Amino acid sequence: MSRFANGKLLSSLKPAEFVDEAFGLPTIVDVFKELEKPGRDSRPAFRAAEFKEGGEAIGDLRPGMILEGVVTNVAAFGAFVDVGVHQDGLARVSAMAKPFAKDSRAVAKPGDIVKVKGLEVDIPRKRLAVTMRLDDAAEPRSKAGARVARGQERFLRQPEPKSEGALADAPRRAAERRE
Repeated sequence: MSRFANGKLLSSLKPAEFVDEAFGLPTIVDVFKELEKPGRDSRPAFRAAEFKEGGEAIGDLRPGMILEGVVTNVAAFGAFVDVGVHQDGLARVSAMAKPFAKDSRAVAKPGDIVKVKGLEVDIPRKRLAVTMRLDDAAEPRSKAGARVARGQERFLRQPEPKSEGALADAPRRAAERRE
């Protein structure tokens, strides 16, 4: 008895009628046998990453957010993780595992689904720094990439304002001298 949804239809078909130049009788017979056993798939279950609701753009992300993503590439210096914002985040090798792993390929491979925490979001340069060590603090970083001590964020060097000419810069220079 066939478990095929329409077993009568399948049993009324003759495999020889479907033979052509591309597919011979043995292939057609094999297809018919598989149609008798629906729902049997020998492949392992596929799991996809669940991207965060409301996080469709890099501007929607904030340091400290926990995200799920897919590892897209692994290099000697870290792994790139797609978190669903059209820009992969970089998990540096030092932020991939505790204890420190010298080889990032020992921790992750392309296609792995991982949980990451946002460390830094740089919208103008379209850069996203993440960590796979979820207990890491999302602390501000200096331009050189070093973590900044708590309470010292105000001392981060601000970019120099663009010069608009000597006359326009004079009031700014005078204010700097008074400080």
